[in-house]
Amino acid sequence: MDFQLDEETQAVADLAAQVLGDRCTHEALRDVERAGGLRHDAGLWAALAETGILGAFVPESAGGAGLGLLALGTVLEHAGRTTAPVPLWETLGLGVPAIAEFAPADWSNEVLAGVADGSVVLTAAWHEPGGDPLVPVTIAERSGDRWLVTGTKVCVPAGQVADVVLIPAAIFDGSVGLFAVRRDGEGVGIEPLRTTLGDPQAAVLLAEAPAVLVAEGHESLRWAYERAVATQCAVMLGACAQALGLTATYTKERKQFDVPIASFQAVAHRAADAYMDTEAIRLTTWQALWRLGAGVDASEQVAVAKFWAAWGGQRVVHAAQHLHGGVGVDRDYPLHRSFLLAKELELQLGGATAQLSELGRLIAADSG
Repeated sequence: MDFQLDEETQAVADLAAQVLGDRCTHEALRDVERAGGLRHDAGLWAALAETGILGAFVPESAGGAGLGLLALGTVLEHAGRTTAPVPLWETLGLGVPAIAEFAPADWSNEVLAGVADGSVVLTAAWHEPGGDPLVPVTIAERSGDRWLVTGTKVCVPAGQVADVVLIPAAIFDGSVGLFAVRRDGEGVGIEPLRTTLGDPQAAVLLAEAPAVLVAEGHESLRWAYERAVATQCAVMLGACAQALGLTATYTKERKQFDVPIASFQAVAHRAADAYMDTEAIRLTTWQALWRLGAGVDASEQVAVAKFWAAWGGQRVVHAAQHLHGGVGVDRDYPLHRSFLLAKELELQLGGATAQLSELGRLIAADSG
């Protein structure tokens, strides 16, 4: 089998690596973080639009290139490697796929054209206090010829900067739907949240907020959720790969008893375990993204990928911190960003325990 990336995918991956690598140096990220505002680099976002990276994942009908999930995974891996302070996963993983697949064409083309030129940021609000993302308690009801949405969503990624937020909600007839609201729309309140990483998360408070129905039905909700999870795993892959790379360099240069600590058996074993965890995240993530992109059922593969991202990811960054010693927690050293990003990703859209429960449910359903 040929596992090489095709020419288009490799080209957009190389471009993303160049743009993000040049703009997300340790010094540049430190400047953003010390500015005292949101951890959001508007200049970098504009650069991603100007170079066509954002438009690469917008459908051709909206002026984009229409690249698929595997290509998106390569870009999001670089976003994770660089801990880029821009809502790439939120816009391209949480927002674009569902809108492109399900939303009314006239509305979706306008929104997605805005994504391509960098004027529109997207996100999705899957979390509710104590709730299952696929069983929302936020309510959507018809009022004449429009939909109104009421409820509370918490820990919304990029909620402070997103222009359009996708809202999973229950419909009174027993169905569910995916709705879109404007951040500055009537009945929409944004409550900023403070996070350890400093990213612009928010709680979204909805009180009969006018909304656009993007998709209706349990299957469409799961369709959007699985793509959100799988693309998030690609970000975790990048965070782990960066932490592992920093650790490899540090342990080869740091000496004790006049020899590099990488030569110590315990250090080598811990680093080897971290490498295997990272490669497990890589394998399961690409498998999930490929199956989703090919239109093949991937529920089990997505659950497995998310388990490895949550469980293996936190093992990798903890190992990296341990092997760095005190240097690893120094905020003047870049490792702390990978650690904070990985810990945040571990719990977003369900941690390891939640994914094991989901995988067990799927296995039981298959065997029944």
